[in-house]
Amino acid sequence: MTTTTQVRQAGFADLIGDRTVRVLALCSLINSCAFFGMMPFLALYLADITSLPPAAIGAFTGSIALVGAAGALAGGAITDRAGAGSLLRAGLLLYTLLAAALATVTAPVLVLPLIVCLGGALMLVGPSLKKLMSLAAGEGGELVFRIRFMTVSAGAALGPLAGAAAYSVSHRALFAVSAALFACCVLLVHARRDSLRVLDVRVPAARQGRWTWTHSLRDGRFRLVLVSAVLITLVFAQLESVIPLYLKGESGDRAPTLFAVVFAVHAVLGFAYQWPAAWLARRTTLPAQAGVGCTGFAVAFVCWGTSDGRAWVLLAGVLAWTVGEALLMPMADLVTHRLAPDAEKGAFFGALELRYLGFFAGPILGGALLDSGTWHYFGVMAALSFAAWPVLRSRSLGLDGR
Repeated sequence: MTTTTQVRQAGFADLIGDRTVRVLALCSLINSCAFFGMMPFLALYLADITSLPPAAIGAFTGSIALVGAAGALAGGAITDRAGAGSLLRAGLLLYTLLAAALATVTAPVLVLPLIVCLGGALMLVGPSLKKLMSLAAGEGGELVFRIRFMTVSAGAALGPLAGAAAYSVSHRALFAVSAALFACCVLLVHARRDSLRVLDVRVPAARQGRWTWTHSLRDGRFRLVLVSAVLITLVFAQLESVIPLYLKGESGDRAPTLFAVVFAVHAVLGFAYQWPAAWLARRTTLPAQAGVGCTGFAVAFVCWGTSDGRAWVLLAGVLAWTVGEALLMPMADLVTHRLAPDAEKGAFFGALELRYLGFFAGPILGGALLDSGTWHYFGVMAALSFAAWPVLRSRSLGLDGR
């Protein structure tokens, strides 16, 4: 936004009125459609072409998050030096090439490394896109990350539907659709490269000798935000990794269609819930929001564990899950937007990608628990849903939560 007054009072309409925010939001939407068009089906795909146990499948699908988390530390610092626009284009191009490769090969010895390499694209796209959106919104424009979350939710609704249709045709079609969408993102960002270059703020030349991501990890408040984010993503990762395997065991061949419907309903609700979530955020404290969100996750696991295939119970779980998601998932980005200096936003958002360690550990832990029994899995996950709450209640955060 162009003036401090407008930025401090910015709502959804004010932010969307900015052309750069609109372009970045559209990029986020298309990227999410492409990513979620294939990501929820990777576990099913590996179950079809390999004999790996659920925990091993979870390790490979979760490795995307692990590589993305580890690499984002460097990727965020490079973003602040080389420019967020350039790194964003490079990451989207890598996504395109990897998805195209997955569409052309079927041998597990090739498929498995390609899946792991998706994390390399993730480490480039995540910090650079978030930095550009934060800079476009300006000081006080935290709601831009609810807009981003809405685009992710919309992409998560549309992507699995397209992915399910493509998966029913062939495995190759699944990845070909995602490759085409990633290519559209590359073209969009390339067309707007000049305006993005003007927007970008880089680390001053005098400070380029340091790895600026270490500054974020020295910030006590940021460390609390990061710990809470890892715990939240560990729980959230179950929806995209282990829940499909649970549904596959319960529903057999109907699992891809059933999961696509469940995931699409959840994503549509995640989009719609951002308005009441923003309303609640203006009226309640951060710990109160976190408590409601953690309860939503726990109730969802209880519903799914007792569903016995009943659709209305599964959907009740989706309703509860989405309340937790709408409140908890954008929270770390909102707080980081406030904490990070403009020239180091790439490094801060890059360090925040360490939360993807939760996306790596979550599928492994969930797969192992599911192997040991359905009740073990759902009981432990319901309890872990509250793990982030004590961290977010810490007075050391120094935030009023509004």
